[in-house]
Amino acid sequence: MTPSETSMKDTARLWFAAFLAGVLGAAAMYAFHTLSSGMEWLMTRHTGSLVQDSLSLPVWVRILVPTAGGLFAGLALHFGKSWATGPHIDYIDAAREGQIRLNDRTNAVRTLSSLFSVGSGAAIGREGPMVQLSAWFSSWLAIIFPLPENQRNAVLVCGIAAGIASAYHAPVAGVVFVLELALGFFARHTVAPVLISAVTASALIFWTVEPSPLYVMPATAPMPVTPGGLLVALAAGAASGLLGLGLLKLIEKTKEAFAKIRSLWLRLSLGGLVVGLISAPVPEVWGNGYDVVSKVLNGGLSWDWVAIVFIAKVVATVASTSSGAIGGIFTPTLFVGATSGYLLGTGLGHLAGVDPVVMAIICMAAVLSAVTHAPMMAIVMVLEMTNQFHLVLPVMLACGAAYAVSTQFGAKPLYGNPIEHHA
Repeated sequence: MTPSETSMKDTARLWFAAFLAGVLGAAAMYAFHTLSSGMEWLMTRHTGSLVQDSLSLPVWVRILVPTAGGLFAGLALHFGKSWATGPHIDYIDAAREGQIRLNDRTNAVRTLSSLFSVGSGAAIGREGPMVQLSAWFSSWLAIIFPLPENQRNAVLVCGIAAGIASAYHAPVAGVVFVLELALGFFARHTVAPVLISAVTASALIFWTVEPSPLYVMPATAPMPVTPGGLLVALAAGAASGLLGLGLLKLIEKTKEAFAKIRSLWLRLSLGGLVVGLISAPVPEVWGNGYDVVSKVLNGGLSWDWVAIVFIAKVVATVASTSSGAIGGIFTPTLFVGATSGYLLGTGLGHLAGVDPVVMAIICMAAVLSAVTHAPMMAIVMVLEMTNQFHLVLPVMLACGAAYAVSTQFGAKPLYGNPIEHHA
């Protein structure tokens, strides 16, 4: 067999492995969604929307459920430490360093703990654990699939992209994420497999789960591409950069305070209790914030209600994340951007004729850019999730400004992996 024939066979194997990674990414999304829904039913006797669950429960149960979920999540981590030997290997770090082996036991323990947190209404997202599960599945595919050693890491990268594509209905964002953050450059042999895995995962979700963007909303009017309109987008981006910077600093300081509590189960219970107490008057803080963001993007909300939910959700998310609850940080960040943007748009509407919903979309992307330090990914992800591609110019400008402001003041994304908080 000639060298070119060998190379073609290796490429074909890699592309097929990328397809399988896409299948595993969709399976990981479906599996975690099913398991977390089962945990939600066990904790609340309801399934579907955590916000609706919260609204349907008596106040004392609304406080008890997140507290109990935090307790069980902490106990899972506490007792899992003796079984899950060795350090936890983050999939982003593994991708950057060319590794393929993740710690199976720590991944299992963290998945169990995240199921307790997510299923009991913790103010974090289920998407982070979905991506972790997808990466974990693909790490095993990389180990057992017959590929040259220098191509195995590409399969893990494909799993990360597939997880993002399926969890957020955003295949392009999955590709951009791994090339912008996981790899930091365009690795020639990785681009095609990553595209294959992201398309496969997203297509399977489209065919079998939901054939629509993550956020279904009416088309918005385009923002005028005028000096005034672009100046508004630039100002919104700078404000979002400061907001993202403040959110990162607040999580950092609160995490230091929670770290003084040595007991994992007590620490996570306290985080759950904070969420429960806040949810007594503001039930909308439960979960990742998807329901509220959907309402914001459909407009017609009073600014005072949005302001109350915004403040309550920030406190609840900081409490959940800082206490060590394992879950996603992307969707709560989108919540912060959407609600703050809606408030900003409501205030500017009287002065500059700005549509609050348009401003919500712009600030969703900008705050995500500030928190993740991945502006290209933030631009693509929000436009894909909302299907508002005609807003690309103001979104790009705002994301650039937010990224510049956030990095200028020394903010660092959470442990280098903005999808998932580390306990």
